[in-house]
Amino acid sequence: MCTNQNTNCVSISSMLPNFTPKEDDMFSRRCIWVNGPVIVGAGPSGLAVAASLKRQEVPYIILERANCIASLWQNRTYDRLKLHLPKQFCQLPNLPFPDDFPEYPTKYQFIQYLESYATHFDIQPKFNETVQSAKYDKRFGLWRVKTVSRKGLLSSCEFEYICRWLVVATGENAEKVVPEFEGLEDFCGDVLHASDYKSGEMYRGKRVLVVGCGNSGMEVSLDLCNHDASPSMVVRSSVHVLPREILGKSTFEIGVTMMKWMPVWLVDKTLLLLTRLSLGNTDKYGLKRPELGPLDLKNTADIKVPFI
Repeated sequence: MCTNQNTNCVSISSMLPNFTPKEDDMFSRRCIWVNGPVIVGAGPSGLAVAASLKRQEVPYIILERANCIASLWQNRTYDRLKLHLPKQFCQLPNLPFPDDFPEYPTKYQFIQYLESYATHFDIQPKFNETVQSAKYDKRFGLWRVKTVSRKGLLSSCEFEYICRWLVVATGENAEKVVPEFEGLEDFCGDVLHASDYKSGEMYRGKRVLVVGCGNSGMEVSLDLCNHDASPSMVVRSSVHVLPREILGKSTFEIGVTMMKWMPVWLVDKTLLLLTRLSLGNTDKYGLKRPELGPLDLKNTADIKVPFI
């Protein structure tokens, strides 16, 4: 017999009397029926889904492998990080940012907003619970989600959640990707992924190579300059670099507004003309622009355009 204090969960034995877990799971895992979706991840997307379900009085549970909400924002972002888009484009459903927040909130303000969002909608994730696998059982039309819950440093407990719906909200940047570089084992300096970078203070007076020219690469390079380091950047392919604002207006907002009345190719040409007037010719810095415009390139190749 399985029990759980969450009112959205009941024993699987009473719901599916003919459901027989595999023999190796029968005694090692506690089986829990969920009266609604299982949401994997308590980041912004997971919180937004939970709040929307709660407004419709749909039960759910959230499984989060870390010990806090928005763990990527709290643990794997650099100090100077701010939202790259105006706050009205980043707010979650049914609760706007506070009026006294700036147009581009800092990471600390964004975390504060997410925590207040969870409090406002009474969202209570199951922390320290890592999903090991999620499989769809065609025979019963149900998902079987297996997890391991940490109970301190030395103990853990295994669960299997049975549900009709599964929402995966683990984020596109949940795992860092570190490419293999030939000869890296012979390099005597520090090698750091952007998710582990906090501040340029430790690199003051040093030469630093930044690999990548996305928003993180650009902002890390600027942070290094502000801490009197000497960064250089290597870029794999040509890229568009746009100013964050043009004439006091968000470049993203300008592009979205123009797309209501203009085709993408014309919006691209307009944005590139305004960018040329704002930033000048970026080719002289080695940042050659692709043949496709920024919006067309994003639509066809799903490539992010850095804003500076």
